[in-house]
Amino acid sequence: MSGLVDAAGAEGDGPPLLQVEGRIALLRLRRPAQANRIEAGDIDVLRTHCRALCAATDVRAVVLTGTGRHFSAGYDIGSVLRTLEAGQASSAGGNAFADMVDAVEALPQVTVCALNGGVFGGATDLALACDFRYGVPQTRMFMPAARLGLHYYPSGLRRYVSRLGLNAAKRLFLLAEELEASQLQAIGYLDAVVPPDALMSRAIATAQAAAAHAPLASAGMKAALNAMAHGTLDAAAVALAEAACLQSADLREGVAAWREKRTAHFEGH
Repeated sequence: MSGLVDAAGAEGDGPPLLQVEGRIALLRLRRPAQANRIEAGDIDVLRTHCRALCAATDVRAVVLTGTGRHFSAGYDIGSVLRTLEAGQASSAGGNAFADMVDAVEALPQVTVCALNGGVFGGATDLALACDFRYGVPQTRMFMPAARLGLHYYPSGLRRYVSRLGLNAAKRLFLLAEELEASQLQAIGYLDAVVPPDALMSRAIATAQAAAAHAPLASAGMKAALNAMAHGTLDAAAVALAEAACLQSADLREGVAAWREKRTAHFEGH
């Protein structure tokens, strides 16, 4: 997996890049000169990458990171204003950035965000959409919506509340406090703070651990947990996912491997 570790530190400039090595995918933001600012065109690129990952049944986990000193400065404020002035939104009549972040959250793979530096604005929600988040001592977070006069979109507010709790969400949105890495870990935004030279190794090790598990069970439980957090649980859909796992070859392989004290090899069916 050293190839993905090396690639994550490579310099580059352009739209987000998707790289796949075996069962792990790396999704990398690549505008280091602009602190990995997400531009309007990047939203479509990220949505395209999400569609590709949804179809990539061999990919079991995804690592999201940035290039350079920052994770991301968030959505380009100029693009936000141009979008509003032009009356443009998503095809569903909502918020295109929000739809993109929702698509990241809905990925069937386990997602790990490696926050290599500062994370600001909309990028804070992009990181929250991932299942796990690791940072470095230089990681700091700032949500300036109230200072800008911007009302944040509903799905982002729900993610903040469901993952961090109501009090932390109010502190970040209503007071627009800037938090350091240790504070971010204390409120649950970061799962761990690691040295910069260990960040990608830690993220990829987590991705590898998740990729070793049965993908049907992992994807089904991830979807159910996220739905529970958002108050949108569909009991019938969960029952169907559970039944599919009970009838799967993966369950038979998992039980056999447990009994034989060996590593299971899951195929996703």
